[in-house]
Amino acid sequence: MNIYNAISANIWKSYFIIALFVLFAGTVAYVIGHATGAGPSWGVFIFIIAIIYSFVSYFYSDKIVLATSGARQIQKKDNPELFNIVEELSIGDGLPMPKVYIIDDQSPNAFATGRDPKHAAVAATSGILERLNRAELEGVLAHELSHVKNYDTRLMAITAVLVGFIALITDIFTRTLFWGGFRNNNDRDNRAEGIFMIIAIILAILAPIIASLIQLAVSRKRELLADASGALLTRYPEGLARALEKISADPRPLQTASNATAHLFIVNPFKDKGFHSWVSNLFSTHPPIEERIKILRSM
Repeated sequence: MNIYNAISANIWKSYFIIALFVLFAGTVAYVIGHATGAGPSWGVFIFIIAIIYSFVSYFYSDKIVLATSGARQIQKKDNPELFNIVEELSIGDGLPMPKVYIIDDQSPNAFATGRDPKHAAVAATSGILERLNRAELEGVLAHELSHVKNYDTRLMAITAVLVGFIALITDIFTRTLFWGGFRNNNDRDNRAEGIFMIIAIILAILAPIIASLIQLAVSRKRELLADASGALLTRYPEGLARALEKISADPRPLQTASNATAHLFIVNPFKDKGFHSWVSNLFSTHPPIEERIKILRSM
């Protein structure tokens, strides 16, 4: 597999998953709308609420993430090497210079955030700056800048809307069902109503889980895409491969990471081991490190 094939494959797989996601969300809304007697308009109303919520998050999430991560903005004089690498890669990729942040934490990791290239920020921990050489650090930062160029934050915002939409309508359905809110629909065909109700109950249980798994699938594809795009930018896949090996081998978890921000980092910041790690990998936003390294070294 060459770099260009990897980029093309991951782009189309991401779009295909998103299309399935939209179809799935629409199906859930349709079935629950019929089961409740509210019709499609009910699902549209909930969807609008989910979009408004995501719209607000979209414009302010980067500031929240940087603040909760304990990131401090730096200028060129504070860390010339880090600043120069970001600057050179940005020029090479045709991107505006993002703001640069450092997180004072010995766990090696990094992330990028921002709703578009003009409002982007790149953050690296003090641990990653100490552990990696220049080629490896370039690989990591090229990966993060690729997230910015590929508008991954925007794409994940779309999937967040769909996940929130599905979670909200299934929650409303189950709560109303529990309190007996669907008993006065005598004008409808009882048999059809019963079928829709059974399907709706099954979807109410399974849909949030399926939606989360689809969201994770999108995130994993975007990570692989960022790996390939970053390798294309540096023309040195081995640099990122070695960086991933070093980061994943470090046992120290990132102290400021949370479940809400873990998907942003280049490597899972929790560093779980054992059985719990196996379960975490199943619901992880990142592909297995071994798979990422193998793909990079096959380019």
